Amino acid sequence: MNKLRASVQRGFTLVELVIVVLILSVLAAIVIPQFTSSTDDAKVAALDSSLSGVRTAIDMYYQNHGHYPGSVVSSGLVTCVGGTAGAALANTEAAFLDHLTRYTNAAGQSCSTTSSGAFPFGPYYKKDRLPKDPIVGNLDTVTVVSTGNLEMTATGTLGGWLFDSKTGKFIVNHTSYDDR
Repeated sequence: MNKLRASVQRGFTLVELVIVVLILSVLAAIVIPQFTSSTDDAKVAALDSSLSGVRTAIDMYYQNHGHYPGSVVSSGLVTCVGGTAGAALANTEAAFLDHLTRYTNAAGQSCSTTSSGAFPFGPYYKKDRLPKDPIVGNLDTVTVVSTGNLEMTATGTLGGWLFDSKTGKFIVNHTSYDDR
């Protein structure tokens, strides 16, 4: 009889298994929101960094030109020697990008080269596109308006960027984050 008892293996009871599952589910309920929160915090930090970089470039452009990027036509009478001249109309995304990412002269005309000193300013932003909006959809598009409203707010939750060429206000185009 002793041989029979010695060979019986003892397993977990149903109650013990239920207790372990409950403990694990409580721990998961505590830990998972912490990871979600840190992901949101990282997106907001990336947004703040992107806004700071572009706003600095906008301010530098304004200091050299006396007007904000995108507010004037980026082409003109000055010849762009050895490069490509800007050709964008005022208050468009193309003019905004021309002014920030190319060399410019005092009038705001742009060229892809310094063109023998005719375009002494810039580029203010070293990449050819804006950073992607880290909050929604990773959009790098910018909507340029000329309303002159210092209290400009986002137009929705689609993302991307919103810029007022009269005031220089640059925000993310998302109603939950446009106060940053």
